[in-house]
Amino acid sequence: MIRKKILVTGGAGFVGSHLCERLLNEGNEVYCMDNFFTGQKQNIIHLMGDPFFELIRHDVVNPYLIEVDEVYNLACPASPIHYQHNPIKTIKTSVMGAINMLGLAKRVDAKILQASTSEVYGDPDVHPQPEGYWGNVNPMGERSCYDEGKRAAETLFRDYHKQNGVKIKIVRIFNTYGPGMHPNDGRVVSNFIMQALRNEDITIYGEGNQTRSFQYVDDLVEGMIRMMASKDSFIGPVNIGNPDEFTIMELAKKVIELTNSKSKIIYQTLPSDDPMKRRPDIQLAKDELNWTPSIKLEEGLLKTIAFFESHM
Repeated sequence: MIRKKILVTGGAGFVGSHLCERLLNEGNEVYCMDNFFTGQKQNIIHLMGDPFFELIRHDVVNPYLIEVDEVYNLACPASPIHYQHNPIKTIKTSVMGAINMLGLAKRVDAKILQASTSEVYGDPDVHPQPEGYWGNVNPMGERSCYDEGKRAAETLFRDYHKQNGVKIKIVRIFNTYGPGMHPNDGRVVSNFIMQALRNEDITIYGEGNQTRSFQYVDDLVEGMIRMMASKDSFIGPVNIGNPDEFTIMELAKKVIELTNSKSKIIYQTLPSDDPMKRRPDIQLAKDELNWTPSIKLEEGLLKTIAFFESHM
């Protein structure tokens, strides 16, 4: 059996750890790179005994040399509370990390996938968001370090492909949740579940009318793997997200119901540049990858609640 050698940057993060486990289970040799700024060893400690898994403590802002067949570039804080903590570091991770990993892919002729984000669409005035929509992003806002960093990384990927022939793939990831989320990462699903389990007030920003589309992590990993395996001529970007749309208020009520919580809902001021709508158009993923999400919100929430309950 010939094992592919695969590097996953940000591999100890929430999504990265799920991806590492799936790639190992499929018989690959997996190199997990993380600087542990937001990644956690507990996410990948159960993989450490596998002889085909290797942990590399390294920051993608600095170059790295390794012989691999594929690279999944996931390294970057992904929740507002983390990426706004050190905004300069966030944009350096997106831009310098992309340059360094693309340089690596160019040298060793590896295929490389960029984990981009629905945040490239900003606060959209097109709904749902297709890949051809250029976005409505504030370049001077609180979220700009992440939004513009990811937009610049997409540009770098396209230019390395066009100028140097690097084999690239770009996926735009929409809101993702599931076991392994950090309980204090400030994302809405983990926030609501932790508040509900503690019977604390559930905090809604604004009136709760803003919408999101929530994707279970297993669906995302499946989409990423299908994208990496797709024909070389299809480079993306492609939306990977669940098109089922819910208001934040609907999510809060669902979490209270599923946890049998005594929590009350309270309201706070909406943060600046918080998008009012977010829903992927996934027709391209259906056509090119034969991919659609399979896990509904209630099923995914029950699995995520069980995870948080077991770690309290």
